[in-house]
Amino acid sequence: MVVIVILAIANLLIGSVRIPVMETCRILVGAGENEIWTNIIFQSRLPQTLTAIVAGAGLAVSGLQMQTVFRNPLAGPSVLGISNGSALGVAFVVLLSGRIGGVALSRLGYLGDAAISVAAIIGALAVMMLIVWISQRVKGNVTLLIIGVMIGYLANAIIGVLKFLSPEEDVKAFVVWGLGSFSRVSGDEMALFVILMCILLPLSCLLVKPMNLLLLGDRYAANLGLDIPRARMLVILCSGVLVAIVTAYCGPIMFIGLAVPHLSRAIFRTSDHRILMPATMFCGAALALVCNLIARMPGFEGALPVNSVTALVGAPVIAAVLFRRRKDEISE
Repeated sequence: MVVIVILAIANLLIGSVRIPVMETCRILVGAGENEIWTNIIFQSRLPQTLTAIVAGAGLAVSGLQMQTVFRNPLAGPSVLGISNGSALGVAFVVLLSGRIGGVALSRLGYLGDAAISVAAIIGALAVMMLIVWISQRVKGNVTLLIIGVMIGYLANAIIGVLKFLSPEEDVKAFVVWGLGSFSRVSGDEMALFVILMCILLPLSCLLVKPMNLLLLGDRYAANLGLDIPRARMLVILCSGVLVAIVTAYCGPIMFIGLAVPHLSRAIFRTSDHRILMPATMFCGAALALVCNLIARMPGFEGALPVNSVTALVGAPVIAAVLFRRRKDEISE
């Protein structure tokens, strides 16, 4: 929590425009005198900081839930094709609407941004409902995992066809959306996004006990009274909603959901979700703030795509932590 506060302050202070510390404090309390600096803080840096915190926490929790329910260390938020479904919804808005109507909805300013967000949520929720329906009829986790991967491939195939048939400008707009960014959320959208995530993240903690039982295996969990299909459906539903909302507002953010649960396990040396759930939230928020800070570092014109930073920064850190953990286990 202390690291998150420090990184949040750094995100407010550091950027292509230098704003003194005292002036930043005055702006935050409503006593700022420089209108340009005030706009930079309230219209850019503060929304990006809050968005990175809740989006990083949501993706990390979603990854932890997927890895638990499938008992697979390579499972992540996009493993069931939910992110691909979100991308497919956006592809219909950005690519197909321009092909049919002559003007893509993505070029219509605020209306276009709202259409993209709605399409991303609809696409993700549609795939998630399909996965939940399949999960009630498929007993094996591996089968469900394979079906989810196939759904993702199918969505990517449809997106590829739409790209081939679309104008170059629309394809570029879709590719830019696919790179992910914490900077496209501002104003009322940011407030709604933060409120939704602040409701969903505490609700996800209610699944701690079923997730701990799922770690024991289906047979032991069933003997302890857990309804396996219902618990699996609830965990998948919670994870899917988190991914859908984050992807709708920020685009597909890679790596955080896959890597942060491993980082949390390595730091806290436990598999107890009573500890892992809040630890994963905080680690995910911290890593997202680090990536957002690097993407906006002075010297870069504008901001780098978040997906260009997440793996570049996080992969060496995660690898170092896991190698150190493995070395400690061998020495013991």
